[in-house]
Amino acid sequence: MIPYGRQSVTQTDIDAVVDVLRSDFLTQGPIVPRFEQAVASHVGAAHAIAVNSATSALHIACLALGLGAGDVLWTVPNTFVASANCARYCGADVDFVDIDSSTWNISIPALEEKLAAAKRAGRLPAVLVPVHFSGQPTDQQDIWELSKKYGFKVLEDASHSIGASRQGEPAGSCRWSHIAVFSFHPVKIITSGEGGMALTRDESLASRMRLFRSHGIVRDAENFVNVRGGDLNLPAELPPPAWCYEQQLLGFNYRMTDIHAALGLSQLERLGDNVRRRNTLAERYTAAMQSFPLQPPLVRSENCSAFHLYVVRVRNGSVDGTRRRVFDELRRAGIAVNVHYTPVHLQPYYRALGFREGQYPESETYGREALTLPLFPALGQEQQDYVIAHVRNVLESAA
Repeated sequence: MIPYGRQSVTQTDIDAVVDVLRSDFLTQGPIVPRFEQAVASHVGAAHAIAVNSATSALHIACLALGLGAGDVLWTVPNTFVASANCARYCGADVDFVDIDSSTWNISIPALEEKLAAAKRAGRLPAVLVPVHFSGQPTDQQDIWELSKKYGFKVLEDASHSIGASRQGEPAGSCRWSHIAVFSFHPVKIITSGEGGMALTRDESLASRMRLFRSHGIVRDAENFVNVRGGDLNLPAELPPPAWCYEQQLLGFNYRMTDIHAALGLSQLERLGDNVRRRNTLAERYTAAMQSFPLQPPLVRSENCSAFHLYVVRVRNGSVDGTRRRVFDELRRAGIAVNVHYTPVHLQPYYRALGFREGQYPESETYGREALTLPLFPALGQEQQDYVIAHVRNVLESAA
């Protein structure tokens, strides 16, 4: 079976993990901060906070931005559910903005129209989560200007796009956002097994995310609220003993381990090679399928996509069942195609909150037509040719 995505693990990666297993620290040692610094330096962000998943990163980012009950977060329907669920974890409401018909990222005209209407209604979003779908950065400059006009915070869900750039600016730099989030799931551009990272240029946001990441606990005496560090027998003029710590807010155990960070740090060395290979494979797909009745992905000239996914749209997939037939026949041929994504607002949980079909037509049409083809650095030419040939055969038989 040719999967739609697959991790690439080398002997160097394995050695890096084994080194940690033989060290004094498995969890909270020196490797996590090294991984954080390496990623922050690579993308040009000031601060990086490594966590156990991108979902956790989205959650603590929302908390750090002050999202809570009575607030609303906006995102797109064309994403994994975590981009919306992070608001619900904070007790906030969720709403959606439709996508662009060519890039499948958030539509700026739709966003502008919705913001103007929300301002008239007195219900502007507190946080906007634009999603870098499949690895292509969103129109962050436009979003940033709108955030200043309407007063919302920008949290980039860049889970798909480490290694991507827009106008030469690396995804995750936070030049046009308050916080950005990466994912290091095994099918992403680089992996730490499971893991994620939040990046920011704002020291206060970084401090709050670190606090939320680890139970809300502070161990540095200079940051204690209680000057005696909880030791009631200690005179106020003496420093608190080394065993003291304070829980200052309700946090979580979202920490990344040194084991995971070692794998991520090793993989980071191959980030550029991985992105170049993914782009080469994507270009080859697009060139080979120009005459097929498919809509290939469009990467804007000012962008470099990380190509986490290679998604095509099977035209009229909702009318004659072509998408379903292509999907089933490719699966039978040993090609593990997938669909990214079923629109979030049509999931049962969000339907129960009042969302319904017809609200976001471009996302819904996309969701009926999307098909994800295999794309990962180790995908060989023969494997890719096999995929292309079977896509052609299935589409011709369906015509």
